[in-house]
Amino acid sequence: MVRSYERHGPTAAFGLISSSSAPSHYVLPSKHAFVPALEDVLVWDVKRGIQLSMWHETGLRAEVTALAPSPVEGSGRWAVGYADGSVRVWEWDDEEREGSVVVTFNGHKRAVSALAWDRDGVRLASGGKDTELIVWDVVGETGICRLRGHRDVITSLHFLSPPASASASAAAAASTSTTASAGHLLTSAKDTFLKLWDLSTQHCIETVVAHRSEIWAIDVSPDGDLAVTGSGDGEVRVWKIDAEGLAEGLKTDEEGKIKKLIHPLSVLPSPSHTRHKIFQILFHPTFPLLAIQSTDKAVEVLRIRTEEEVRKKLARRRRRAKEKGKGKGKGKGKKGEEDEDEEDAAVEDGEGAGEEVKIEDRITPHLVVRGSGKVRSFSMPAQATGSDPKSAVQILLALHSNALEVHAVPQPTKKSADPSPPESSKIHSLDLPGHRTDIRALALSSDDVLLASASNGSLKIWNMKTTSCLRTLECGYAICATFLPGNRHVLVGTKSGALQLFDLASASLVYETAAHDGPVYGMHVRPDGQALVTGSGDKDVKFWEFETVEVGDDVKTKQLGLVHVRTLKMTDDVLAVKYSPDGRLLAVSLMDATVKVFFQDSLKFFLSLYGHKLPVLSLDISHDSKLIITCSADKNVKIWGLDFGDCHKSIFAHDESIMQVAFERGSHYFWTVSKDKRVGYWDGDKFENIQKLDGHHGEVWALVTSNDGKFVVTGSHDKSIRVWEKTDEPLFLEEEREKELEHLYESDLAATLERAEGHDTGAPEASGVTKQTSQTLMAGERIIEALDLADADRSAARDYAVLSEQDKAKVGGPPPRNPIFGAYNDISAEAYVLRVVEKIPGPELHDALLVLPFGQVVSLMEYLDYWAHKEWNIPLLSRILFFLLKTHHHQIVANRVMRTTMVSLRGHLREALRRQKDIIGFNLAALRFIRRQHEADRTAEYWEEEGMDEEKVRQRIEEASKKRKRVAI
Repeated sequence: MVRSYERHGPTAAFGLISSSSAPSHYVLPSKHAFVPALEDVLVWDVKRGIQLSMWHETGLRAEVTALAPSPVEGSGRWAVGYADGSVRVWEWDDEEREGSVVVTFNGHKRAVSALAWDRDGVRLASGGKDTELIVWDVVGETGICRLRGHRDVITSLHFLSPPASASASAAAAASTSTTASAGHLLTSAKDTFLKLWDLSTQHCIETVVAHRSEIWAIDVSPDGDLAVTGSGDGEVRVWKIDAEGLAEGLKTDEEGKIKKLIHPLSVLPSPSHTRHKIFQILFHPTFPLLAIQSTDKAVEVLRIRTEEEVRKKLARRRRRAKEKGKGKGKGKGKKGEEDEDEEDAAVEDGEGAGEEVKIEDRITPHLVVRGSGKVRSFSMPAQATGSDPKSAVQILLALHSNALEVHAVPQPTKKSADPSPPESSKIHSLDLPGHRTDIRALALSSDDVLLASASNGSLKIWNMKTTSCLRTLECGYAICATFLPGNRHVLVGTKSGALQLFDLASASLVYETAAHDGPVYGMHVRPDGQALVTGSGDKDVKFWEFETVEVGDDVKTKQLGLVHVRTLKMTDDVLAVKYSPDGRLLAVSLMDATVKVFFQDSLKFFLSLYGHKLPVLSLDISHDSKLIITCSADKNVKIWGLDFGDCHKSIFAHDESIMQVAFERGSHYFWTVSKDKRVGYWDGDKFENIQKLDGHHGEVWALVTSNDGKFVVTGSHDKSIRVWEKTDEPLFLEEEREKELEHLYESDLAATLERAEGHDTGAPEASGVTKQTSQTLMAGERIIEALDLADADRSAARDYAVLSEQDKAKVGGPPPRNPIFGAYNDISAEAYVLRVVEKIPGPELHDALLVLPFGQVVSLMEYLDYWAHKEWNIPLLSRILFFLLKTHHHQIVANRVMRTTMVSLRGHLREALRRQKDIIGFNLAALRFIRRQHEADRTAEYWEEEGMDEEKVRQRIEEASKKRKRVAI
């Protein structure tokens, strides 16, 4: 009989506030922070410190690498880029507190590194580590174009929209043109180039060598006039963008050279006078502020002055220079209202009007915002509508230490009003629901209700049902931890050799002792709950007993403590210690790659287990005390018998060092975690791998199994804690191996197709957006199967129709149809093919059509003709037809097989499109009429409220129209 197992799956992930793989965003007035969290996006209420939502798609394991909100207010749409090259558009429902995927785009071969929306939120640009740039149509759910030109990772993207007047004139000049609103795209990459792309022609129109090192950040001012770039050597440059030139297009000057659209202005002083890499640059959407972040703990905020303010400043400098020349040094520091009036009068008189205003005078330092840790990214949201225009600006800092902070930055004021230098203040902080450093130890209470996680500097207690953090306690550099009997105390072993005992009820450290001279690598409570053992790098194994100690001067209270009773000296550093469940034996692993087994009562030597090539990092003993399992840095797991110390099996389990191993309670199944980011589930009797669980994005350090055997908890370098729970779904090893091979084959096939396309050295600068994945291959196969079924059904129906009445009587009725048609209420073959095509997601349709051989394309054309005749889903029909004609143009022209079908299709499609156009025109005219009627009703209601009759209303309208005469400037 085939043996079955129970499948484990991920059920919870917590302990992570934000990851450093993508920038975070902050939204006002809701004070919600949208942050990346490995493969998910978390929504936090920063003010209350609670998690509102987690955007998670089942089966997705790729890390979030880019995040960008739609600029359309109230749309709630967010573009999220992933490490597998996919881009998903999520829609956030603020009332339901839920996020859902609207559309998924696949086009990049490597991770997405940058995202940008256009002004209307209908187009999305994505740049990847594959050096390619893709523009997506979010409404049409398809790729517009793929642009090549950069030679390294694309770091930033920005749509450049022409001024309102220019865009209006362009739209009036070419109202029917589809490229009038195409606009331009500004991109930067690590290849030191700044490129400007014309999206109407889909070509690069200007390339600027911006810096000597990689360009890491770029942002464009809200008015589209300035661009600021930051490089890897700390240099910040300001560029002037010719908005009028963008609207007019490329033109030549008198010498016949093409006019430049991007002009260098100046180099700003590096932030904080350092030469660190500039990681992010942001203009504030509403206030004249510019923020620059380098790879340290600070974000420098700069003030952007208007030209009028700069001229006032220059007038003040000239006046002071005059006074100094005349010997009037007494009034040097005087800054009152009289001086400001003099400056205003000087500016109005045109004093200094001919003097050029330098960019260094316009952009000046304001203040420095300092975080409590290294800053990964920051966000400056637009102020809420109706808020005080003089209120402080809020900046969200996402720290590398798994924390979020919100700082208030005062707006620039006149020095005469406030002579003190401005300073930022921290108003919100979110750091409790996660560790600052790697999670090194995990422990579960005996009833599996509480979880203790320990790291360098903090011990946290979690509720396993709600995954909420109950307690946060300060501790040393924790290496191991365990709950003591009663589940009221947690004991932590530290790197310094100390043992720290924490009381959970009072959330305090109640006992601490310098137990060892080296790090405490392992500890275990004796099965009878009366004592515990610790092992350390000082080559000692120490035994401790619990005792109650009276503390307090006036009121005596009893507290738990530890008493050292005996010591076992070893020949090398002790890495792990473990009692057997029957309390008879004690196993100790040493740095010399051996495991020594002693009798726990007399400490007499019993067995020596040797065979590992590198030190044994962890060990565990089965519930029946018959098996001992060891894992080592040599990537192997060994299963030993405790009767004679014989090695039952040695398994090459992981690709990196195995950090911890643990038996599942009540069985010989065991779990392993490793530096290769994987969690393994094994059968200790059959020596088979049951499951390999992928989910962590960093080295997995810690592991603990539940006492009821229903779940396991792991902790990782990525600062996340994950719960893997046993499900009711059966698992068969043969089926599992077949699924792994099938997945490997599909991924290799898609990768082979992509490599074949990628090695084309003569690839054009602009091309179509295609990417073959396992999903698109399967979608193409579904279309082929549907066409085969439909062709067979139509062929049988035609053969039956040409039979005479006598032959039909002999046959005994129409031929039987495929049961699949009956499952869909006996639909026609044409309707079945349409049903299959409609189920294919829009972004995958073109790639699925590429799978079809030309013979199937000919067959599909006949169905397109039938759909056009019936006017079924004309938009989808047109999209398929145009793509097939563009792809197979040469073959269609070369043979006459499709001539009859194409002529018929042309007539049917034109008639269908004409009817669609008439319906749309009729509806648009009706909507315009409704709008005019609504405006007229509103105007009439307004004048009726004023109490005027019709003649007075007409007179008032005429007077208003005379005042609204347009003047050409």
